[in-house]
Amino acid sequence: MTIIINQQLRDYIDPLTTHEYLALERSLLKEGCRDALVLWGETLIDGHNRYSICQKHDIPFQTKQNDQFQSIEDVMLWMIDNHLARRSVSSFQRGVLALRKKEIITTRRKDKTSKEKAEEAEQAAREPDPVSVETRDEIAKVAGLSKPAVAQIEKIRKAATPELVEAVRAGTISINTAATIASLPSEQQVAAVAGGKKELQQAARQLRQVRTPRISVENGSNQTDSSHNDLSADESQHSPAPALTELERLRAENHALKAQIAELTAQLAAARPE
Repeated sequence: MTIIINQQLRDYIDPLTTHEYLALERSLLKEGCRDALVLWGETLIDGHNRYSICQKHDIPFQTKQNDQFQSIEDVMLWMIDNHLARRSVSSFQRGVLALRKKEIITTRRKDKTSKEKAEEAEQAAREPDPVSVETRDEIAKVAGLSKPAVAQIEKIRKAATPELVEAVRAGTISINTAATIASLPSEQQVAAVAGGKKELQQAARQLRQVRTPRISVENGSNQTDSSHNDLSADESQHSPAPALTELERLRAENHALKAQIAELTAQLAAARPE
């Protein structure tokens, strides 16, 4: 039997972690390959890791055909839905898969003619698509996540280094922490990941503090107001307490941000291994 490995399809779904791969290998060695590998013609579309392990240890396996696809994009959509149905898929992976599904569908719709779009709209009016993924609400529903989590995963995909992505995939840090760290320059992301879980959490905590300096500004304003409460009634009439203007408040926030970013950068640099 000839089985073709399409590298694009093999790499489309995130690879197993080392721990997951070893667990799968132990299972196959103990129980054999119980689930059939799925082929599209001669191309393997489901079971790449099982196939690799079975080849390595001469474990027998079965195959079955799925010939419902017209294009490789159809195969990708099927692969996405197939993985989303699995309970073992992490929240981060579910979000990534749902976003990939959106990208394929969006590209397809852009390429359609006006007639095809009109026919699709008419069809959608009669039979709404239960798994549409055009909006963030729909993406969250398909992935089984909240809208904020989807937004954070989008940010990680766009800005995170491979090292940071691997850390969240492996469960070393949460999606929320990874999205926060993704705001840093690439070299600082890599340094934080190298520092381990505690370093990542600390960096994320400091970045969140940087983003909320308004509390200190408002506290300063309250202190100024309280000091003027000690004035006599006559003095307060002639010397009203000056309120912070919007421009002054923004300048104060900007100064606080710069100071905290400089401190965070210095701490990350000090933690970076030689």
